[in-house]
Amino acid sequence: MGFTIGGTRSIREIRPGARRRGRSSECLAVAEYTGLWGWDVVPGARAAAGACSCGDTGCATPGAHPLSFAPMVRAGATLDEATETWSEVPGAAVLLPVGRAFDVIEVAEAAGRRALVRLERMGIPVGPVTATPDGRAQFFVAPGSAAELPSLLYRMAWDDADLDLHALGSRTHITAPPSDRGGRGPVRWLRAPALDSATRPPAARLLIGTLAYVAHRSRAWAAGETP
Repeated sequence: MGFTIGGTRSIREIRPGARRRGRSSECLAVAEYTGLWGWDVVPGARAAAGACSCGDTGCATPGAHPLSFAPMVRAGATLDEATETWSEVPGAAVLLPVGRAFDVIEVAEAAGRRALVRLERMGIPVGPVTATPDGRAQFFVAPGSAAELPSLLYRMAWDDADLDLHALGSRTHITAPPSDRGGRGPVRWLRAPALDSATRPPAARLLIGTLAYVAHRSRAWAAGETP
């Protein structure tokens, strides 16, 4: 199965220069993620003009899923190892498997930005946080947090609230910087990885109270009320 960008060129048709350019962006990012932060990385599809590079015209998640034929780059891989893998899938998106080194708690980006400020002011440890081009903030938390979320919300009396707050766990993936997601634009760091937080993301219980409150209040703030 050939990998194409926008359905125009197969993996065998990408010029060597394109592979070298990949090393300066995706490959360096992959080596950082595997070597510094201990994350596995999966080559992913990209989308252009609504078409997924996997070649499936009926793709349900264009530009936002792993490439089935591409190998995973395991945690601890070197730059040379990352480059070797990415040379086989030039142009692939950088995807991180969720549920291994971390789970993800996701809220609207505006709410996530407010919550991040509050959490840092309170001195609560916060892990990496991404912002997606479709307006979501993704907080990295300890693995297993997705399964704990319903009980956490129940214990904090947020279980019956209409919250735009979701958890991602095992068998899901997120797009990582500097890759674009679904052809909409690049994913960015709101809070970049650091040694103390990327390798040991915080327990969800430390963040959920603030995230739930901010998500709950977001509608009121959007209507013009003072935070």
